[in-house]
Amino acid sequence: MSERVLVTAALPYANGSIHLGHLVEYCQADMYVRALNRLGTPALYLCADDAHGTPIEVNARKQGVTPEALVDRFHAEHARDFARYDVAFSNFGLTHSPDNRAIVEAVYQTLRTKGMAVDREIDGNFCEHDQRFLPDRFIKGICPKCSTPDQYGDVCESCGATYAPTDLKEPRCTLCGNTPIIKKSTHVFFTLSAKENAEFLRAWIDSGALQPDIANYVRTWIEGGLRDWCISRDGPYFGFAIPDRPGKFFYVWLDAPFGYIASSAEWARAHNVSLDSLWRSPGTRIEHIIGKDIVYFHTLFWPAVLNAVGYNLPTKVHVHGMLTVNGEKMSKTRGTFVNAATFAEHVEPQALRYYYASKYGAESGDLDLSFEDLIYKVNGELVNKHANLFSRVSQFLSQKLENRLGDLPFPAVSAQQASTGDNSMLDQARRVVESCRRMQQLYRAREFSQVVRELGVVADIGNEFMQNAKPWDQLKSDPEAARLTCTFVINVCHALAMYLWPIIPRFAEAGARGLGCSIERMDASLLFAERNRPLGVFERMFDRIDKKATDAIIEASKQSLAPQKPVTAPVQAAKAAAAVAKPAEPPTKAEAPTPTGPKEPITMEQFQTVDLRVGLVRRAEPVAKSKKLMRLEIDLGEPELRQVVAGIAHVYRPEQLVDTRVVVVANLKPATLMGVESRGMVLAANDGQALTLVRPEAALPPGSQVR
Repeated sequence: MSERVLVTAALPYANGSIHLGHLVEYCQADMYVRALNRLGTPALYLCADDAHGTPIEVNARKQGVTPEALVDRFHAEHARDFARYDVAFSNFGLTHSPDNRAIVEAVYQTLRTKGMAVDREIDGNFCEHDQRFLPDRFIKGICPKCSTPDQYGDVCESCGATYAPTDLKEPRCTLCGNTPIIKKSTHVFFTLSAKENAEFLRAWIDSGALQPDIANYVRTWIEGGLRDWCISRDGPYFGFAIPDRPGKFFYVWLDAPFGYIASSAEWARAHNVSLDSLWRSPGTRIEHIIGKDIVYFHTLFWPAVLNAVGYNLPTKVHVHGMLTVNGEKMSKTRGTFVNAATFAEHVEPQALRYYYASKYGAESGDLDLSFEDLIYKVNGELVNKHANLFSRVSQFLSQKLENRLGDLPFPAVSAQQASTGDNSMLDQARRVVESCRRMQQLYRAREFSQVVRELGVVADIGNEFMQNAKPWDQLKSDPEAARLTCTFVINVCHALAMYLWPIIPRFAEAGARGLGCSIERMDASLLFAERNRPLGVFERMFDRIDKKATDAIIEASKQSLAPQKPVTAPVQAAKAAAAVAKPAEPPTKAEAPTPTGPKEPITMEQFQTVDLRVGLVRRAEPVAKSKKLMRLEIDLGEPELRQVVAGIAHVYRPEQLVDTRVVVVANLKPATLMGVESRGMVLAANDGQALTLVRPEAALPPGSQVR
């Protein structure tokens, strides 16, 4: 058996609902695990709800329920929402479990035995009004590093600095607002600052476990001097009590990551596999997928503790960016802080999976969800390009050719050879196979946006072949030629279903049922073997998204503009909100003039002198030293790409433009802007508030004339 891969996503906090920001991570990890398994690499997807901490205790008290009841309620809700989005965990557990308690207690005893868990008396913030020591999330004040106000007691959401809660300036209790006093308390510390830990972490980082930018970031923490880590909290605290320290509890950030291992233990027991074969064996590769907000915990404390107690180290920690919506930080007042359940009530969740996949890369950049772009991409690609191809060819065969495939004029094995470029049927089959092989590597590298582009290439081959061959015309004089055309296109659809499955599994499975073929493996060597058999029964695969649906999502998600009482957020959610990229600056009034009335009429002859063409953007990059200009390389169906400079860089990012269609004035005289020649103009509309590119609704071939 090949090496097993164990993939984890960060644990959602069982104190609130799953929202679209969370799904950036869980959908990505799900696609990765699905792809690995279909490519022949055994992979598990393990997760759990993070069920401990003071916020849960306080929220449960407010609602008049036990912390366990609150956690169980959110655990069931989370499982339901994940299922809606086809996020299929191998095991989805809870950190408040007997397995996790046993694992954490054993880890603690090992650290004690090795002298790596030591007691120290420290100053703590004690609220005399509430008669309790205040954990990190229950104290706020001014950051001691950058002087930003309203920061929590462990990390500044503005400058990223970490510090002790007692370092805060002008601290206040978030429960009652009073100023706490300083009081002594004895706590347990993990000796992270020990020389051997720093040496180990340097070597681990140099092993390639992190993306280069993240590795450089973590090195600055190490070189700046590691500090010992407090792994205990004073009661009252909802968590595991420390066996030999009455009144003390394990800090949630100690027991939460071990939830990965506890969830593994549950899976292992159900499948008669030893836990050690997963976490203490060279036969397992551990890969974490996390957001930028929890890098500190997963790249310093976590690997150091794992190393100390003899568990497998993460081979990879894949860090992704945060979600913005319509170019801005998620906002409850604007209705762009959207819960997963709300989105699913109005739009098929597979649409979000497809859209996210089109944005995912292996780097740690942020991801923007533009509802306008979502509609354009899903309708233009998933519906018009993919679903429409399945529909056209399946229904043509069903209605005109007894629903039966013919043969192809080449053996399937011939399609495995290199393309010759002669544009024959066999050559186009080889191009499909080459794209599919590239997708296999791209899936392994988690370059999902490039997978989506290759899928578009394959769909274009099928659509263009059918359009050029015109089986509806062939049918009149040579029905078997029409059957041959459709058989080729059905084989292209088979490839699409096979390689779409990790991204949108239900869509792909519906397509495969309609084709009557298997997609249980993702293997290019299986392509172009679908011949001489009946098709299945075609199923409607996907409906278009209407703007009314996304408007309804925003309206349903809006909250009152009235001031809200401060809400104590869970650790991950609070940090994630702070880590979201700053919103792009809106166009100035000068950039967004007020719309004016119609200009003087022109004749049809005058209008016909303007050559409007559909263009496919292949490359995009900002023009140096310009805030507004973007250099585009556009396919207009010509031998070479056309370079066009457009004033859209303040509205669109390059990755939003690549592989999208635009309308181009193709016969405009060349002009030079900021030293860059522009041979055309892309059309955009401006309503006085926002600039929007004019785009064709259908995925028309590059160079199509706009009339």
